[in-house]
Amino acid sequence: MRAEKPPSDPGPLATARTAPPFDPELGAALAALGGGVREPLTPENLAARQRQDAEARPRPTVRELRDGGRFEVDELRVPGAPGGQDVTLVSARPAGATGPLPLLYYLHGGGMVMGNAWSVLPRLLRTWALPLELAVVSVEYPLAPKARHPEPVEGCYAGFTWAAAHADRLGIDADRVVVGGKSAGGGLAAALALLTRDRGGPVPAGQLLLSPMLDDRDDTGSSHQMAGLDTWDRTSNSTAWQALLGDRYGTDDLPPHAAPARATELARLPPAYIEVGSAETFRDEGVAYAQAIWQAGGTAELHVWPGAFHGFDTVAPRAALSQDADEARTRWLRRILGRSGAESGPRP
Repeated sequence: MRAEKPPSDPGPLATARTAPPFDPELGAALAALGGGVREPLTPENLAARQRQDAEARPRPTVRELRDGGRFEVDELRVPGAPGGQDVTLVSARPAGATGPLPLLYYLHGGGMVMGNAWSVLPRLLRTWALPLELAVVSVEYPLAPKARHPEPVEGCYAGFTWAAAHADRLGIDADRVVVGGKSAGGGLAAALALLTRDRGGPVPAGQLLLSPMLDDRDDTGSSHQMAGLDTWDRTSNSTAWQALLGDRYGTDDLPPHAAPARATELARLPPAYIEVGSAETFRDEGVAYAQAIWQAGGTAELHVWPGAFHGFDTVAPRAALSQDADEARTRWLRRILGRSGAESGPRP
């Protein structure tokens, strides 16, 4: 049975009266770019916006990513899901690092309809690979609407299981693998953690969920509060979910591997780091997901950054709040990977 209803827009004046204010430093950076939602994503402009993104978004080459020899970088084509296409993985690690390294298996953002595996790597390598001496695998999963659920998450799962099975080839420690991502990538990372649990696949050491896109129903308090104000609002969100789910959008029987907020059983999941901004569309679904993990007896570290909008640290990476968020993520990664290494001990 379909439970679909189009998102209602109470208008900018109504939302402005009730929406949490932006952090002054972040708000100034956003205003310098022309404000929040300038043109929401719609079914009518989706194809044009995808073309624009593909043309404008950085796509550094392997040579550029190697950064003069600071990193070892390779592009790998690995088998996808049965009957599906192969998956491209971009594998990178600090040059000269010895011994099996922990791995961040990363899924890029872009609302399931945009983005690429290469553009996120420079920041991941600079922020985490060097200081934490870890490897990174960034996944080029198929995008909607050309690829509908379950193709994207199945591609991510195929790449993850391949990486775990070929740990020696990648020079990684299969017991210290964190799945992570931002926005759509955060939602995919949450879905991947559910999928590996349900299939008895390799067990991640943790899940790093940054402003995760979890709930296709698009009807939380924060989604209404931030309509027309956040950089990614509920009109864009609805468009992206429809592109991913097609006729299954809004149906009652949608599986949690499509939209993790639909999960009713969150026990036996790896420890989660969940962050959202107080002034972003995904705030309430991220908070609810952390609460559901706690209620199931699991472990989750939740951060709600005051006055932060969606993608705040990309818009204003030098802002104080962005720096605080980077430090909190790094501390969690260091703690999770150190704990996993101590628990696993030497591998046979």
